[in-house]
Amino acid sequence: MSDIKKDKIEAKGLSIRVYTEDFKNDYISLTDIARYKNQYEPKDVVKNWLRVRDTIEFLGLWETINNPNFKGVEFDAFKNEAGSNAFTLSPQRWINSTNAIGIISKSGRGGGTFAHSDIALEFASWISPEFKLYIMQDYKRLKSDENSKLSLPWNLHREISKINYHIHTDAIKDYLLKDLTNEQLSFKYASEADMLNVALFNKRAKQWRDENPNLKGNIRDYASLNELLVLSNMESYNAVLIEKGLEQKERLKELRKLAGTQMQSLEKLNQSNLPKIK
Repeated sequence: MSDIKKDKIEAKGLSIRVYTEDFKNDYISLTDIARYKNQYEPKDVVKNWLRVRDTIEFLGLWETINNPNFKGVEFDAFKNEAGSNAFTLSPQRWINSTNAIGIISKSGRGGGTFAHSDIALEFASWISPEFKLYIMQDYKRLKSDENSKLSLPWNLHREISKINYHIHTDAIKDYLLKDLTNEQLSFKYASEADMLNVALFNKRAKQWRDENPNLKGNIRDYASLNELLVLSNMESYNAVLIEKGLEQKERLKELRKLAGTQMQSLEKLNQSNLPKIK
């Protein structure tokens, strides 16, 4: 699967994996949720849930609404058998027999059974209504964070920063790196980016990652709008300083001054009565 966004939510001390490919349809680990009931054999908990007639009916309705390729005949066979003592059903059998998309079975490291958030929350309710509420609470926090980062103002400044970064790297290539290999070019780009991190955030990217091992992305993904705006200005200014032939140490001093001055100015604007971007 390509372009998968991975994350985690926390509920009652348990870490529950979440992934999405489109920022709309989240798939939550049923295996992780099941550990709340049986930490040693969570897959058996999932299978027991799939034996219940109400579960089969819910899954069939969800697939009917969301999956045009759902195999209704095979579903009817499962529905008729569900609830009997002899009936057993694994996630793989459900998926392969009905062409279901609401439940996904992933093998290998980090694998397990995942389900669309609609289904995962239904499963959590079967496990424990109280546990479901804890999951929903952190899940809402996760979606709120995503919506904030996908909002127009944040995304706009992030994209400005990315565009100016290309201007910035072009200047490095033209004026500092004529005699270096391609491998050294890549390393130098990282060094220049880290210099800007130090000038603005007072720490290198690796230092931030070491301090925040549970956060996804990088230091710039968690920057404020003001910081991203200043960063874009710093990247353009750094390109100018490179063209003038200033050494990195001198550029760092100049960029530090610029960052301090502009952050102070933006903070004053924030405290004024100017209308805020929505």
